Amino acid sequence: MRQQLEALLQERVNQFVCNQKNRSGHKEEKLERKLESLMKRGAEIVQVRASGNIISESRGYHETLVDYMVHFRFFIKQDDFFIDEEGTEYRTARFVAGELVEDQEKEQKAEIPDIVLGIERDGFDERLSYSYNRMKAVQYAERWWNEFNPVYKKFTDDCTNFISQCLNAGGIPMWGSPNKSRGWWMRGNNWSYSWTVAHSLMLLLANGKGIRTKQVPSPKELQLGDIICYDFEGNGRYDHNTIVTAKDRNGMPLVNAHTTNSRRRYWAYEDSTAYTPNIKYKYFIILDEK
Repeated sequence: MRQQLEALLQERVNQFVCNQKNRSGHKEEKLERKLESLMKRGAEIVQVRASGNIISESRGYHETLVDYMVHFRFFIKQDDFFIDEEGTEYRTARFVAGELVEDQEKEQKAEIPDIVLGIERDGFDERLSYSYNRMKAVQYAERWWNEFNPVYKKFTDDCTNFISQCLNAGGIPMWGSPNKSRGWWMRGNNWSYSWTVAHSLMLLLANGKGIRTKQVPSPKELQLGDIICYDFEGNGRYDHNTIVTAKDRNGMPLVNAHTTNSRRRYWAYEDSTAYTPNIKYKYFIILDEK
């Protein structure tokens, strides 16, 4: 199966570099959106590297299903500026009689359980004293973008847990324990909704209590260490969060994230399986509180 995995990785690389079709004869919408986004930015992929590993195999009488992970590294040229972007994909390939007949990425899911939607109505009014160290937050995001810090609990949908860790590494203190619907905290096997749920963290950032923020209308105003929140469906329920870790040639944010682990990915997420034309964003500058 290792030989088949190597063939899968090479085919995926060829799709990015050569704009080839997949086995079904169609270009993936995600790939098309990524290439269109690069074109609009005046950028192009000049090299792709890929490595991967098989997660599981399920064998039937005639067919075999293989779940595997791909780690991509994109070298992107934008005028005289170069971007080193990394990301992961989780995919499922179907083989019939040893021949590949289907290879699809697993879709990125929204991480919001309905039970906690809108629950963050924190009455916290006390001013916490802290100084936000953007570089430490970014350094943490760079160190752990594709790994899980064993100090914290790991989640399948880990994006908000990861962003909370980055903010905490930047010097923002936890508060509100042990009330899950109050504050922003993680203690062992217990945590607040705002620490782990995308919509609850967005509400916390929007109300500016505990973590003081300034919401801005344009991503270009963000600095390294600032946060972007994503509502993929445009229905008012925020599904995802990222942290700004770099800027491109035009001064637009590049972000790190978990769940679909990403490093220096273009902020708009047009190359996400969760992307829809109705997507909405919120842009938060993290302010010092002294």
